[in-house]
Amino acid sequence: MGGYKAPPAAYLRVSTLRQGMSGLGLDAQRKAIETLLDGQSYKEFIEIESGKKSKRPELEKAIDYCRKHKAKLVIAKLDRLARNVHFISGLMETGVDFLAVDMPNADRFMLHVYAAMAEEEGRRISERTKAALAAAKERGVELGRNGKVLAIKNRKEAELFAQAIAMSFDRLGITQDMNLQSIARVLNEGGIKTRKDGIWYKTSVARLLDRV
Repeated sequence: MGGYKAPPAAYLRVSTLRQGMSGLGLDAQRKAIETLLDGQSYKEFIEIESGKKSKRPELEKAIDYCRKHKAKLVIAKLDRLARNVHFISGLMETGVDFLAVDMPNADRFMLHVYAAMAEEEGRRISERTKAALAAAKERGVELGRNGKVLAIKNRKEAELFAQAIAMSFDRLGITQDMNLQSIARVLNEGGIKTRKDGIWYKTSVARLLDRV
């Protein structure tokens, strides 16, 4: 990583708040980056959101940092940035030099090809999911009209409850580096009940974070 004036920017991304809170996915990405850098210091940027979204504030901060300090952007895997060729092209146009740990010697052409392959895989996953849902519907796995309305109502209430609980995280001292069991303990000690007026377990915390 010689020739750069500042430590590289390490960009890590997970798709859900639950993954960010539990550390799932982040540790593997961080280890891959640290192996490549071989003890070199770096500035870390962590994004928690879906890869389908084009707006990523932490990535923008990482790019600004690289521009300002003439540093390189390092990621663990190319598809951590996006399964979208247009997005990768836009990143290249920023002028920031970046590399993926799993393809450290890839040139611009290879990065385009790899991004296209990742995008195609994402499309196929979506098609397989739709096909599975259609097959389930044909087998009669379908809620009645009243059942659908009730399911939507319950889901909305669960989401609103989860958002309300999440707003108390700062007050309770709940942080991203805490695991599910620790979060459950803090919620229980803080007198916070589940939506069904019960106590918190790892599984109920996981469901809560999935809805935030």
